Amino acid sequence: MPTYEYLCENCGYEFERFQSITAGPLRKCLRCNRRALKRLVGTGAGVIFKGSGFYETDYRSESYKKAEEKEKNSTETPKEKTTKSEESSPGEKTEPDTKKKPA
Repeated sequence: MPTYEYLCENCGYEFERFQSITAGPLRKCLRCNRRALKRLVGTGAGVIFKGSGFYETDYRSESYKKAEEKEKNSTETPKEKTTKSEESSPGEKTEPDTKKKPA
């Protein structure tokens, strides 16, 4: 929820109010009780992230990265055994079966 700034055009009282975006602007001054409030257009505030958990994966410690790499390396699958076609010597050529069988 944003914070809005208000100014009373009657008495000059200026204040901020924390309101919902869908809430309408205030009209009655808190000091002089006249309907002379005007919502000011502010520059807005920067976004402030408070609490834990924001962008946790972006700022991992070096020890976490090393442990993750170690785990990744230990779970890699071993290379598959070579097939017969790979075991044949480079000079040998296998010919495909091109003979047609009777139907």
